[in-house]
Amino acid sequence: MIKRHIFKDIVRFYNESNKALLITGARQVGKTYTIRQFGESGCIV
Repeated sequence: MIKRHIFKDIVRFYNESNKALLITGARQVGKTYTIRQFGESGCIV
Protein backbone atom coordinates (compact mmCIF):
# COMPACT_ATOMS: atom_id res chain seq x y z
CA MET A 1 0.00 0.00 0.00
CA ILE A 2 1.30 3.42 -0.95
CA LYS A 3 1.03 6.12 1.69
CA ARG A 4 -0.33 9.31 0.18
CA HIS A 5 -0.08 12.65 1.96
CA ILE A 6 -3.58 13.65 0.86
CA PHE A 7 -5.17 10.73 2.72
CA LYS A 8 -4.90 12.35 6.15
CA ASP A 9 -6.28 15.60 4.72
CA ILE A 10 -9.31 13.75 3.33
CA VAL A 11 -9.94 12.09 6.70
CA ARG A 12 -9.66 15.43 8.51
CA PHE A 13 -12.00 17.13 6.02
CA TYR A 14 -14.56 14.34 6.35
CA ASN A 15 -14.53 14.51 10.15
CA GLU A 16 -14.75 18.32 10.33
CA SER A 17 -17.16 19.12 7.52
CA ASN A 18 -20.44 17.95 6.10
CA LYS A 19 -19.76 19.45 2.67
CA ALA A 20 -18.95 17.62 -0.55
CA LEU A 21 -15.32 17.14 -1.47
CA LEU A 22 -14.19 17.49 -5.08
CA ILE A 23 -10.84 15.94 -5.89
CA THR A 24 -9.16 17.25 -9.03
CA GLY A 25 -5.72 16.82 -10.48
CA ALA A 26 -3.62 15.54 -13.31
CA ARG A 27 -4.09 12.13 -14.84
CA GLN A 28 -2.62 9.06 -13.14
CA VAL A 29 -1.61 10.63 -9.83
CA GLY A 30 -3.74 8.40 -7.58
CA LYS A 31 -7.04 10.25 -7.09
CA THR A 32 -9.25 7.18 -7.49
CA TYR A 33 -6.84 4.99 -5.57
CA THR A 34 -6.87 7.38 -2.62
CA ILE A 35 -10.67 7.61 -2.52
CA ARG A 36 -11.01 3.82 -2.68
CA GLN A 37 -8.43 3.46 0.08
CA PHE A 38 -10.38 5.95 2.19
CA GLY A 39 -13.61 4.00 1.70
CA GLU A 40 -12.04 0.65 2.53
CA SER A 41 -10.09 1.90 5.54
CA GLY A 42 -13.07 2.38 7.81
CA CYS A 43 -12.00 5.91 8.74
CA ILE A 44 -15.59 7.01 8.33
CA VAL A 45 -16.83 8.05 11.76
